[in-house]
Amino acid sequence: MESNVTVLPHPRSVVCLSGGMDSCVTAALAARNSEAYGLHFSYGQRTEARELAAARGVAERLGLRRFLPLRIDIFRQIGGSALTDSTMAVPDASPEFRDHGLIEQHVPVTYVPFRNAHFLSAAVSWAEVLGATRVYIGAVEQDSSGYPDCRPAYY
Repeated sequence: MESNVTVLPHPRSVVCLSGGMDSCVTAALAARNSEAYGLHFSYGQRTEARELAAARGVAERLGLRRFLPLRIDIFRQIGGSALTDSTMAVPDASPEFRDHGLIEQHVPVTYVPFRNAHFLSAAVSWAEVLGATRVYIGAVEQDSSGYPDCRPAYY
C-alpha cells in the first residue's frame, strides 16, 4: 500500500514570536527541535513597531524558514486594555507594586482579553497549511503580571 505522506527530517512547527524574551527563548527551542516558521501579531499594541522589528530580527538570527507578520484589528475595536486603548493609562510597574502582591490579586489593565487564544488559533491554522505538527508560544506565568491566559491552567 502506497502512502501519500511525506516524511520530513524534522517536524515542522509554528512559533508565535512577539520579539520579547519569552518568545525569543521559545523560538530558539523551536528552531533547535524543528523546521520552525515564525508568526508575529500586530494587534494595535502601543509597542507594535518595536515588537515587529525585534521579532523579525529574532526570526532572521535563528534562520526560521519563514516569518509571517499578521495584522489583527479586533483588540483595538473591542477595547478593554491599556495596551490597545490610548485613552487608558499604562500603570507603572514599580517595585512597590510587585512587592505588595498587587499583581497577583488583580488582572492588570494591560491584559488584552483572550489574546493568546486568538494567537494560538491563527498559529494552528497556519500549522495545518504547512503540515506542521507543533505550535509554540512563550507565555510564562511568573512574568505575566497576572494575565489569565499565561497561567498553566489556561494551557
